[in-house]
Amino acid sequence: MTEEQKLLAGKMYDPGDALLTEQRAKAHRLCKQYSLLSEEDVEARSRIIEELFPHRQKNFYMVGPIFFDYGTHTTFGENFYANVNLVILDDGPVILGDNVMLGPNNSLLTAIHPMLYEERNPIVREDGSMYGLEYARPIRIGDNCWLASNVTVLGGVTIGSGCVIGAGSVVTKDIPDNCFAAGNPCRVIRKITPADSVRLKKELW
Repeated sequence: MTEEQKLLAGKMYDPGDALLTEQRAKAHRLCKQYSLLSEEDVEARSRIIEELFPHRQKNFYMVGPIFFDYGTHTTFGENFYANVNLVILDDGPVILGDNVMLGPNNSLLTAIHPMLYEERNPIVREDGSMYGLEYARPIRIGDNCWLASNVTVLGGVTIGSGCVIGAGSVVTKDIPDNCFAAGNPCRVIRKITPADSVRLKKELW
């Protein structure tokens, strides 16, 4: 298996592999270019999006700045929106459903480092260069989800459809469909029901 195949299969892999390093460097460069453009630079931003995010559906928008490790490992559904300072370390696959909205300062982090320092510390190759081993777990976010500001989602987590994740949450475990969840670590607070409709809040109208 190539190092990229190992990565996508959830196996231990060498992130210093030449091909992976080249792919990350390209993604980081494109992210920086996107982040430096104003929202009025629609054509220039569109060209970067075409190159960086081939697996996306219609109605795709990110305010920026952004940071992705690969871009090509993330799949976006329709009507995707991300506010400022989005970080997606898509070493493993990131799959986002339709109508996903991400608030400011969201981080989706698939990469996982070993707990034991003996397995985490740099390793010396025969030529004297250094490398480290890590692995990644996919992140899946279902349809019609809103992640509020400063949410972090860790590798291996699935967030079900119709969920709201409260501000400042660190999501370490799966969240079922149609739930409001919050906290560090994030936990289910309650189900979302028709009683949550803003149309019932007369003061808003």
